[in-house]
Amino acid sequence: MAEKITSLFHNKAVELDAEFGTYKDEFNIPTLESLDIRPSSLSALPFPRSGAHSSIYLCGNSLGLMPKSVRAAINDELDAWSARGVESHFRHPGNNKTPWVDIDLPVVPLLSPIVGAKEKEVAAMGTLTMDLNALLCCFYKPNKVTGKTKILFEKSAFPSDYYAFYNQVKLHNLDPAEELIQIAPREGEYTIRTEDILMKINDLQNELALVCFPGIQYYTGQFFEIAKITEFAHSKGIIVGWDLAHCVGNVELKLHDWKVDFAAWCSYKYLNSGPGAIGGIFVHEKWSSVTDVSADTSTLTKERDIPRLAGWWGNNSSERFKMLEKFDPIEGALGFRQSNPSVIDVVALKASLQIFAKYGGVEKLRQKSIALTNFMEELLQKSPYYISVENSFKNSSQRPGFTIITPSKQDQRGCQLSLLFFPHYDDPHKNIMEKMATYLNKENGIICDERRPDVIRIAPVPLYNTFQEVLFAVDTLNKGFTLIENSSI
Repeated sequence: MAEKITSLFHNKAVELDAEFGTYKDEFNIPTLESLDIRPSSLSALPFPRSGAHSSIYLCGNSLGLMPKSVRAAINDELDAWSARGVESHFRHPGNNKTPWVDIDLPVVPLLSPIVGAKEKEVAAMGTLTMDLNALLCCFYKPNKVTGKTKILFEKSAFPSDYYAFYNQVKLHNLDPAEELIQIAPREGEYTIRTEDILMKINDLQNELALVCFPGIQYYTGQFFEIAKITEFAHSKGIIVGWDLAHCVGNVELKLHDWKVDFAAWCSYKYLNSGPGAIGGIFVHEKWSSVTDVSADTSTLTKERDIPRLAGWWGNNSSERFKMLEKFDPIEGALGFRQSNPSVIDVVALKASLQIFAKYGGVEKLRQKSIALTNFMEELLQKSPYYISVENSFKNSSQRPGFTIITPSKQDQRGCQLSLLFFPHYDDPHKNIMEKMATYLNKENGIICDERRPDVIRIAPVPLYNTFQEVLFAVDTLNKGFTLIENSSI
């Protein structure tokens, strides 16, 4: 049956690839050889891969691929370091190259449309959790007098976010057990309903100091309704922030229009800027004139000195090197920078953002992304091993199978689908997910991401993945199930 499905959908995959095109030539694709994968016969891998024995990389939700232009961009800065050393801060030797003192500024106009912001509302700085902590120090202001002290976020949040919330509460000498409020999916469901979030906000409106969710939940792939949640929380006088690690470069965002207070993200996933690369922040322009987060915004002054974690790179650039003992913050998000950014990180990010701009930005790429993920979902749901969400909760069969825990509606997800495997075994040598991950990644060069104990996340990225690759990946998944069912692996 699986072979029949592959045959039926082959022509459709070819047609969709012709319709949408691919930009994979802009990227370095790992090969089977570079991944040290040695199948017994390369002819056993019939898929027409791009390049000699290239892998099928479906893991942009964890680490994006390297743009080919990055190497030259970095080498230009290495040459500048070699040729002029510290002088490159003000006199870069390259033609039309940005002196290091302003190296991150050309990134801003490329980054702002990615998140739907004004240029003064964004900055490239730090790393995701460092940035989140910096913003929490500014925007989480628990008030013991009014009783608004709590933080609302999702159950099973990414651990780094949980640690940040936990310790921010402790820094205010409060008890995390009392102040951290988590909301989980209903029994028999995998994702959180927006109505439940709004109800919780309403119920705790006199206790919440902050609402902070991920734009897309890393495990389930659920894309939260950012605009609706933000607007409702604001109507109750609550600050709203977002961790956009899995959103930026993946889905369309309109942070300014949605009046989000603040957001932080990394750039090594869908923005393809390299492992551990520089992060970014958004701070809505309304905070440029605020001196106190807890104040009535209708009576605020224009001093632009909202308390923050500060450093000299956020200070008035014309005064920066006078070494004055006066903090005069740059208006907007740039005023939240603390230190000079890594030049290498910034130019890597810029190289990737230029690719986004070249191919029409997130809005255009999102059209292909929706089609790719819809195509993958359709194929997966036709698998003989697929179990519907409704049946997955009452599934008692010991036959290997999977369900999709990511929302089925395209406006409630990005490109990622999270597959939950059955049955569960505590022994990793018996565990279905572990076996499947090994079969896909290490034996067939289909690179995806496993999350223990039982989930594999598959994310076809519109910049460098094709419909034929998705078809081949699902076909290989089905073959893996057949081998597992026959105890061959």
